[in-house]
Amino acid sequence: MISVYVEAPFAAFRTFVTGYFRPTAGFMTYSAAYGLLMNLAGIEMRHDDGTSVMTLIKADTLPACRIALGTTTLPQVQSVYQQLHNYPVGSSGKDGAERTKGGKYNIVPVRRELLCGLQAWIQAECPEEVETALKENISGKSKERYGLPFLGDNNFLPNRIECEKPPGETRWWRRLAPEETNEGLRREVTRLTISIDRADMTRSRSDLFLLEERASDAPPAEAWVEVAY
Repeated sequence: MISVYVEAPFAAFRTFVTGYFRPTAGFMTYSAAYGLLMNLAGIEMRHDDGTSVMTLIKADTLPACRIALGTTTLPQVQSVYQQLHNYPVGSSGKDGAERTKGGKYNIVPVRRELLCGLQAWIQAECPEEVETALKENISGKSKERYGLPFLGDNNFLPNRIECEKPPGETRWWRRLAPEETNEGLRREVTRLTISIDRADMTRSRSDLFLLEERASDAPPAEAWVEVAY
């Protein structure tokens, strides 16, 4: 088992939506935590088959991991307004093409949520070789990774990534049971993605998770989630 502490001033873990409002999950998702671990371990997740319109995930070769997520302080959800630039599909907006001299001519305002003050502990049970690579890379003994670690957007970089055991006041996320209600707990219940299928989003997995009121230095059994591709 390995414990990784991640601290960042800003992060965003987008849900699968379109439109002018782009929300974020209330905490680091399991799929993002898995991707960060694979990055730090130097394991390439991306697969270009030469035919798909998007870069796929190497589903057949990635190791399965059990992950628990915890925190001592929930990040705050804030939002910013930005300009969204895109190339329209078909002939829509073509009147603006000439004025922009070949630049992106379809610009709309969007509101994007982000998390401020992320402090996350990732407890992971991975194959031994993966945990060894994580410890060596995080400690600086090796530099085997396939890109720059970031948290949701490529300009949201972590301040700290360390192999550090969680303190006793850590609260852990667990799945919300069907018989439970989120009345009065809305700020501590969020939907977190578990795995992502880029070719078919209907096969991506997610669930509602609740932040436990009771704190501990080790995740309870209900906090563990298997991430496998």
